Amino acid sequence: MDIRFETDTLQALGEAATFRIQEGETVHVLHPGQIIAYRGPSAGRADRLMDVKGMYRKRKLIRADLKGPSEFIAALPPGYSLKPLQLKAGSDLLYDYKHLFYYTDGVTMQSRILNVKNMLITRDAVKMKFSGQGQIGLLTEGHVVEAGLHPAEPLYVQASSVIAYPENARMELAVYGNHLASQHMSYHWKITGEGSVLLQAGRESSRKLEDNLQDESLFKRILREVIPFGGVFIK
Repeated sequence: MDIRFETDTLQALGEAATFRIQEGETVHVLHPGQIIAYRGPSAGRADRLMDVKGMYRKRKLIRADLKGPSEFIAALPPGYSLKPLQLKAGSDLLYDYKHLFYYTDGVTMQSRILNVKNMLITRDAVKMKFSGQGQIGLLTEGHVVEAGLHPAEPLYVQASSVIAYPENARMELAVYGNHLASQHMSYHWKITGEGSVLLQAGRESSRKLEDNLQDESLFKRILREVIPFGGVFIK
């Protein structure tokens, strides 16, 4: 499926994504409330009840199926971006289903149950593996960044920023750096393997930066950084 995707930055108002759907193409939108404009035959849009699994994973009841030829504009929340990804043969990436905004016909999904350790950290029991011929769109805070993996040299990535990783990657919770660095950083995944991981840039780290830029005393900031767990107890 060939879906042409355009974005226009609207400064403080977030973004608008324009989809032009060709004859014979279909796109399934999992947040139909974000569609603010549509051009095409009235019968080109059909809203349907999601299956039970989809309702649970997205906490949504309805998806919108849009057929071509048509076009529509979807509004995105401020600070969010929409990343289209063309599926590749043999891809083994596991995705966080909550980030899925749309997918096209030809895309198949398989559930992967996480081990107990990963469940506790990600607060999620299941990841999704997408395959087939088609495209998916990920809605994330900030931009999506791709980081390559190495079979022996680990990549440390902030656990809350990971949105997709290879199914066969070796992962363990870790911190890195000296004592002061490891004491104050959030948990990271130590990952080795083949392929790459997808990260959302601008979530937890951006919020911390915004907090640090707020008007506060130097003394309070020093206490927060030096005292163990100071960021938790000193507000």
